[in-house]
Amino acid sequence: MKYLHLIWATLFRHKTRTFLTLVSIIMAFLLFGMLDAVRTAFDSGSKSLHGVDRLVTTSRYSIIQSLPKALQTRIAGVPGVRDVAYANWFGGMYQEPKNFVFSYAVSENYLDIYPEIQLSPAQRKAFDDTRIGAVIGEALARKYGWKVGDKIPLQSTIFPQKNGDKTWPFDIVGIFTVAKGAANGMDQLFLLHWKYFDEANAYASHAVGWYVDRLQDPQQADRVGKAIDALSANSDHETKTQTEQAFSASFAKQLGDIGLIVGAIMGAVFFTLILLTGNTMAQAVRERTSELAVMKTIGFSSASVLGMVLAESVLLLLLGGVLGLGLAAVLAPVVTKGSGGMVNLPPMGAGSWALGIGLMTLIGLVVGALPAWRAMRLNIVDALAGR
Repeated sequence: MKYLHLIWATLFRHKTRTFLTLVSIIMAFLLFGMLDAVRTAFDSGSKSLHGVDRLVTTSRYSIIQSLPKALQTRIAGVPGVRDVAYANWFGGMYQEPKNFVFSYAVSENYLDIYPEIQLSPAQRKAFDDTRIGAVIGEALARKYGWKVGDKIPLQSTIFPQKNGDKTWPFDIVGIFTVAKGAANGMDQLFLLHWKYFDEANAYASHAVGWYVDRLQDPQQADRVGKAIDALSANSDHETKTQTEQAFSASFAKQLGDIGLIVGAIMGAVFFTLILLTGNTMAQAVRERTSELAVMKTIGFSSASVLGMVLAESVLLLLLGGVLGLGLAAVLAPVVTKGSGGMVNLPPMGAGSWALGIGLMTLIGLVVGALPAWRAMRLNIVDALAGR
């Protein structure tokens, strides 16, 4: 630390070059912070604290292929199954196509299987008693300014009514909150009655999209899942049953392997950053060759020179990196708010900060290693002679 003032002075000796390098580092770690938040958001469903006692049963071949409703009774009869609910994808839009709403048609007992969805008893009763009733998450309500009692028309992207009209009317009878640790985006849901959906839609009568199976003992998930799939073996509606966490992860991967995409982008960014900052440090040390020789002449050891160059490199990365991550921490909630919660980026946690600072330190050591090694091995006579 006694050489910090000297390191700081040499770092900002060429202010324009240092400033431009800092901007590049800031942008790289801003991108890192935002992409890491995206990855965390996609992983949240598979890492939720809730749902360890739930399985999801879908078609073995595709999630868009329906299953017969009669399968519910058979699944309920499998030893170890406590309760069975079901749902269909509705795919609603509000007013215009860009206003997409995550909407499901759900069975009467669907909310019982999801205790993290918290709805008041009065609103739950109103939902049960209202054929065209719907309950919505608080984030969705805030996004559009909806409140209990509003009549909301949704257009289905897939299912027209039997009269050919794609606009479905709904009465908002409840607004639910979600418990801490619930899957990301659950407070964006729009839930309607499956019976209303089934009776009114022009397709897929008496068919469901997927089943949610609540277990008596989560430790028996593998055995129960295999027993459920055995019910439909060699039929035209073979099933695939997996834990809710695994289902959420596989559903997210239909959009692509988010972890691989994020890793590839950041790999390219950091590779470019290493080349850029490496060139900056090499040039900075080369310009100070005679000064380093003088420092050695007046008593600075080779180890001290090595340490100061490495410290300069690490300090440069830490300055830009911390500013970049700080900007990402500020921008993530702004993006979430600006999207009305549709893009729900979590706040930057300690793990992201630790990983980011670790990368800053590592990159600083990597880009500073060769210039520092050359400075340490610098021959005083040759350097002063300009050779």
